[in-house]
Amino acid sequence: MTDPTTSPLFTPITLGDVTLANRVVMAPMTRNRAGAGNVPTAMMVEYYLQRATGGLLITEGAQVVPEGQGYPGTPGIHSDTQVAGWRAVTDAVHAAGGRMALQLWHVGRISHPTLQPGGAAPVAPSAIRPAGQVFTGTGMQPFVTPRALETAEIPGVIAGFAAGARHAMAAGFDLVEIHAANGYLVDQFLRSGTNHRTDQYGGSLENRLRFLVEVVSAVAGAVGAGRVGVRLSPTSGFNDMSDADPVATFTAAAAALRPLGLAYLHVIEPIGESWRTPGPAGARITPALKAAFGGPLMANGGYGAESAAVVLGRGEADLVSFGTTFLANPDLPERLRSGAPLNAPDPASFYGGDARGYIDYPALAAV
Repeated sequence: MTDPTTSPLFTPITLGDVTLANRVVMAPMTRNRAGAGNVPTAMMVEYYLQRATGGLLITEGAQVVPEGQGYPGTPGIHSDTQVAGWRAVTDAVHAAGGRMALQLWHVGRISHPTLQPGGAAPVAPSAIRPAGQVFTGTGMQPFVTPRALETAEIPGVIAGFAAGARHAMAAGFDLVEIHAANGYLVDQFLRSGTNHRTDQYGGSLENRLRFLVEVVSAVAGAVGAGRVGVRLSPTSGFNDMSDADPVATFTAAAAALRPLGLAYLHVIEPIGESWRTPGPAGARITPALKAAFGGPLMANGGYGAESAAVVLGRGEADLVSFGTTFLANPDLPERLRSGAPLNAPDPASFYGGDARGYIDYPALAAV
């Protein structure tokens, strides 16, 4: 068993323009607790402050434009009041010695007219309705068929990501992360199952990569490539996603990002038991993406202290992000370092609600 006190998890690392105290990252997690106007609240300040000992805290997705919203109670990053709300969060975390990245989000087709300006249909690369239902302010509703973006509209969507990044810097964030995972807009352009376009943004793999590369390039141009990360989910079917050849698609995506000089690539892929006895080359996509990207890679997918240390030690990743484990354990780095027991997360309180299941998980000192 790996000795947690000597784990590479607890060594510093530099990502682009930012140096982190350790490699324990809080993964972005939607919590649906923003206030009126999708503005971060005082309770959100406390939530992130409690977790400031993580090397990096990546926020829940923040929609870069009003049309990018897909669920009630999600924060935005497109208005002055939202920027001010986030500034309260970053000021508190920085005062405690932490570092933060804002996740830039546009949900694309994973929305509903009740959440869209003027009750309009959500937008997407192609007019393909996802299977299933979406959570709205009036409960679960069936997904609708989205409206395919016109080619002439796409530069405006890309500009929205760049504006969101500039607002994030104004709000005091150290980094931004472009959400290109989990079946949202950028992912919808990437994958063959959701992109049936016939213009320069669809068809061939090169064309399907174009939106991702143009978004990332615009954001890097706005705030500097050394402050930009990208999140991908190559094997996930969440939000009714599919691709004819995910290995080819996502290896090409990582390679296309390589020359941009980004701070990091964040990859969601379940670790399972692969860390115990590594399988043959190609059994998991993450190592191939790291090789193609060439820069720091952040791994995500059900890691614990030992599996994270082993994967870092093998050079398959440089950092590890933790989702619900960090949600339930505000002092997760200390618990992982000391081998202390972990609080169990409460799924019933993940989305929406009050302080319960949000800022009331006990720290070790309280236990």
